Amino acid sequence: MAVAIVLLAAGMSSRMGKDGPHKLLAEFDGVPLLRRVALVAADSDASSVTVVLGHRHEDMQNVLSGVDVDVVINPDYALGMARSLATGFATVKARAAEGVMVMLADMPEITSNHLNQLIEAFHTSGKTAVVRAISRGKLGNPVILPRSLYDGVLQLEGDVGARRLIETSGLPVINVDVGPAAQVDVDTPEAVGAAGGVLVDPPSTVPLR
Repeated sequence: MAVAIVLLAAGMSSRMGKDGPHKLLAEFDGVPLLRRVALVAADSDASSVTVVLGHRHEDMQNVLSGVDVDVVINPDYALGMARSLATGFATVKARAAEGVMVMLADMPEITSNHLNQLIEAFHTSGKTAVVRAISRGKLGNPVILPRSLYDGVLQLEGDVGARRLIETSGLPVINVDVGPAAQVDVDTPEAVGAAGGVLVDPPSTVPLR
C-alpha cells in the first residue's frame, strides 16, 4: 500500500460569509465540489481514499454516496486543521501506507493525472521523500508525506498544516509542477464563480453521476 489519500473536508467554510452556502456543496459541471474531488481521488493510483468530515458532515456524506471512499468524522473540527490531519492519519489504511497524500477538498482543478504524477515521484524517491505539488515555483497542494512523518502529524495542534513539520524534518523534498491547479482553491463566493462553480445550498436534487 504505497500511497493512501487523506482528503480534508471538515472545515466550516467560514470565508463564504456568515450563514452563507458551503463551498464544498458548490456545483461544478452539475457535480458538488466535494463529490468531484473525491471522484478524482478515487480514480487515481492511490491505494485508498479517506475523507475527513466535520462541519455539516451529514450533508457532505450525502454528496459522497456511491463514491469509493472511506469516511471518518472529526468531532473537533472547530479546533483547526491539525485535528483533521490527525483524524485521517490515525486510520488503519493511512497507517499501513508508505506515504499519505494530503488533499484539500476545495481544489476543483486537480485531476487524477496530477495525483498520479505525485505518486510516481514518491515511488521514484524510494518512498522516503516529501513530494509537493507546485505551480511555477510557488508551493501548492496536494503533498505526500512519508511514513517517517506520521507521528509528527499526530502531534500537530491548532489551525496548521504540515508545512513547518516538513521544513524541520530534514527529509528531501521533491517539487512537482502540476500547473495552476496546485494553487486554485475556492474559499470565497467570488473564487467559486471565477473557477466556474455555482453556489448551491442545499445541494440540488439532480441525480449524481
